Formats: sequence, C-alpha cells, structure tokens
Amino acid sequence: MSHRRPVRRVRLAVVGAVGLALAAGLATTASATQDGHGKPAGKPAPKPTVVLVHGAWADSAGWTGVAKRLQADGYPVAAPATPLRGLGSDAAYLADYLKTIKGPVVLVGHSYGGAVITGAATGNDNVKALVYVAAFAPDKGESIADLVGRFPGSHLSDDPNAPVPTALNAVPFTQADGGTGVDLYIKPDKFRDVFLSNRVSRSKAAALAATQRPITAQAVGEPSAEAPAWKTIPSWYLVARADRTIPPAAERFMAARAHARTIEVDGPHAVHVTDPGAVTRLIEKAAATTR
Repeated sequence: MSHRRPVRRVRLAVVGAVGLALAAGLATTASATQDGHGKPAGKPAPKPTVVLVHGAWADSAGWTGVAKRLQADGYPVAAPATPLRGLGSDAAYLADYLKTIKGPVVLVGHSYGGAVITGAATGNDNVKALVYVAAFAPDKGESIADLVGRFPGSHLSDDPNAPVPTALNAVPFTQADGGTGVDLYIKPDKFRDVFLSNRVSRSKAAALAATQRPITAQAVGEPSAEAPAWKTIPSWYLVARADRTIPPAAERFMAARAHARTIEVDGPHAVHVTDPGAVTRLIEKAAATTR
C-alpha cells in the first residue's frame, strides 16, 4: 500500500494549491472593490460640466476648438448664448441656465462673459471653479468700461473724450418698451487689430467681423450689482499678453485681486480662437480640483 501514499500527497497538494488560488482570487476581488481604508470603493467621480460663456463681438461658435478638446477628454460641455443686453439681466439669464445642470460645474468666461459669470455664479453651490479667459472680473459697483479705462493699452479708442470708442460703430435700435437702445459693433476694418491682434488671416478676421454679435452700450456701462463670485469660488485666469481690447495690465490686476491661479499666453483678446489648446489645459487644471 506504500505506493499509494505519494498519490495521496499529490492530491492534498493540489487541493491546497486550489485553495490558495481561490483565496488569492477573493483577496484580489476584495481589494478591487475597497478603497485604501477597507471600505467599499465607489465609482470614479464624474467629470464636471464645463460651461463656456462668450462675450461681446463673438458668439458660442468661438468656443468650438476648446469644446472639441474638452469633449475628447470626456468632459460634458455647454456653451449657451449670452444675450449681451445688460450685465444684470445677462447674469440672471445665465444663473437660471446653470440651475438646469446637475452636479459640479466649471464656469468659464471670455471677455464680457467674465463679468457675466462673476454675477451668475454667486450663491450657486454647484459652481466649483471659475476660469477667466482674457476676461473681466469686476468687483461690486464696477463696470467693464471702468476697468478698460483704468489702464492704458486698449485699441478700442484713440480718443479718450469720444462719446463712443472710435473703433466701434453705434447702431440705434427700438427696444421692446418703445425706448431707444444702442448696439455697439467693432468696425470691420478695426476688427482684426482690436479683437485678434492681427494674429489670423484677413479672410478669417473678415468672416469673424461679419458674424460678430453686438453688445449694448447699457451693458458696457452697467455696474456689477452682485457680490463677486471670485471672492468665494476658486478662480483661474488666463492673461493674453497681446490683448488689444482689454489691456493686459487690467487683466493682471483683476487676476491678482481675485487671487486667481494665473497663466500668461502670447495671444490676442480672442485667445480661445487662436490658442484653444492653452485655454483647454487651464480649464482642465481647474476641473481637476473639483473631483
């Protein structure tokens, strides 16, 4: 019978190996479903929705290069139209729009859109980060006209005493209440210089000038009525060093005042058009802190 003993030992060894393998498998499964503290691990946090807010003399299509990159990286993206009728009403419109979005939001504003997000985000707990792209970040009581005029360098006007900046066309229109409003457009022959710092071809600049959306004189001069969201929400800022619409010195001032994490790019006012990659990278840095 002694010749059977090795067989028994082999069987016991096989059973033991199978048991060890099962135990290892269970341990692996458990580690995959637990976090570092032995608690059940949940699903990865969803990426925040990035809301892109355009400013004057542009529209949502200007965000196309940025939106495509964000979507390719898995971010939900929305780019609602800004009415450009009045700072208070524009901020209220965006605030209502934001209420339709569930979960965390990274709110991005370009140019006048920065002033809009500054008011719209106040009191909205879902907005986790503000990103200003060559944008206005006014304090309560400030208008965008105040901030442009405070620093030299804008090409909007070469005559500080002119009633309308010399690079702009003023177009009267009849308001719903019968009163008269004034829309402001950048003159076609000034658009490439003022908005794009001559960084794109003449044909592309001409197309963008033809499709620009005007802003009312009321919106330009209206003081911000809300406590600025940048006082309570973490902020990021992209300074466009070649900006000829908002003086770069004004952008640096607003970024420092908001304690924003700041980068500088050698780009024009429409830096989101000419360098969407840099803008996207800044947005994603802000988004990474919300997860």
